[in-house]
Formats: sequence, structure tokens, C-alpha cells
Amino acid sequence: MNEVNKTLFIPLYGKAKVSKQNIILKDKRAEEIWDTEGFLLEGKSKSKWLTYNLAMRGRIYDDWTDRMLVKNKKATVIQIGCGLDSRYLRVRMPYQKWVDCDLTEVIEVRRKYFKESQNYQMMSLNASDVEEINKLPEGSTAIVVLEGFCMYLTNQQLYELLNKLQTKFLKLHILMDIYTEFGARASKYKNPVNDVGVSKLYGLKSMKDFLSGLNLKIKAEYSLTPNHLISELKPMERILFRLLFTGSLYRKIYRLYELSSI
Repeated sequence: MNEVNKTLFIPLYGKAKVSKQNIILKDKRAEEIWDTEGFLLEGKSKSKWLTYNLAMRGRIYDDWTDRMLVKNKKATVIQIGCGLDSRYLRVRMPYQKWVDCDLTEVIEVRRKYFKESQNYQMMSLNASDVEEINKLPEGSTAIVVLEGFCMYLTNQQLYELLNKLQTKFLKLHILMDIYTEFGARASKYKNPVNDVGVSKLYGLKSMKDFLSGLNLKIKAEYSLTPNHLISELKPMERILFRLLFTGSLYRKIYRLYELSSI
């Protein structure tokens, strides 16, 4: 795998670690895959604080997907840049169609651990080539999950991706985490993906300005470290975690937005 693809092991490690501790989220498949595919992580990427942070992010996406499925029972769920994530197994709500997408070499590894079904499909897709969005199944409503993904696309590539999605689907619900411009610059000096060889990430100056010209609006902004998940940590860990991953500085670096076309 190339350097960007190797970043998928960092959130996988986080989910496997917290799952074994029985906190934040339960993911036996992540435990299994990490035990088989994982490699020695070094530096910041193996920090227990980062594992908590990434696991919380995953849980927030899980809960949001469940809420969207309650409101949109016939929607197609599309996860772009899925890596080795097993969200389709973790969500509680039933779905009619779920498509996990990533680069070909990632999907090849996924097929060792996940099986397609009538409702679940894996698809090779290069999101930097927006014409590949045409390969996605037809449908009027899509719930789109972009977890830990947007920072690997330039602003122009991300804009074109969202524009193509809104053209393909009549109704669109998106959850996406992004770096700010400041966060992307800071990542050059301190970011766990540096430990697997990634040196260039991208951020947005203003989500509102970025969406200008698109038929999408900001529906909500969420905390990536909500109190109800921090409360699952040990008392002393809660104090240290809040120092590292909450507050105005963290928000200047990293944001989580829900977008909607309706």
C-alpha cells in the first residue's frame, strides 16, 4: 500500500484498542483485522490519547448514520475512503443499500474480511476522479460518510466531489471531518499520519465560503470529543484527554460538519 492507504491502520488500531477495553465502541472485526494485518506503529500514531480520539470520531459517525437511517429508510449509505472500517456491521438501524468505497488495493484487503450481500457492496473508487462517482448505484437519497478522508483531497478535488454527488443524488446528507487551513499547516509538524509517510494534507479556510456555488448547506457542526464519550474514560484520563483534545485550539485545527441538500 502507498502512504495514504497506510493511514487506514491508525483509526483501525484505535477502534481495536478501545473495543478490547469495552469502551466507546465495540468492534470485534477491527480487533480481528488488527491482529492479522496490523504493523508496528510508532510515534504519535500509537498514542492512547489518539486512539480514544479516533474511536470517538468513529462512534459519532456511527450514531449519526443511525439517526439518518431512521429518517431516510430507503437511502443508500455511501462511505468513501472506507479503509478497513466495519461501520456497516456496527450500526443498529437496518439499511436497504450500503456501498463501501476505496482505492482498489484497499478493497482487495477488505475482501479478506468482509463479504458482500444483497444489501452490502464494496467498490473500487478513486475519489480524486469525480467521474468515478457515476459508478455508484442509482437512488434518490444518499447518506454519505466521509470520515478521515477529506484532508487527502485538494480543495478543488473536494469541491468537485461534492458537486458530483449533489448532481447524482436528489437528496444528500453528508458528514465530513476537515482540517482548517491552520490545522493543515500545523500537520506538517505534528500529525500521526506523518509516522506512515504522509507529509501533505489540505484544509479549508471557511466551510461556508467553500460551499458557495454548491446546493449544500451546513446543517450542523458537532464536537469530535463529546462529554458523554469522554465520560467513558477513567477519571484521570478524562482530565488529560480534555487538555489535549477539547477547547478552542482543537477547534481551530479540526472540525466536523453535517451538510444537507434539503
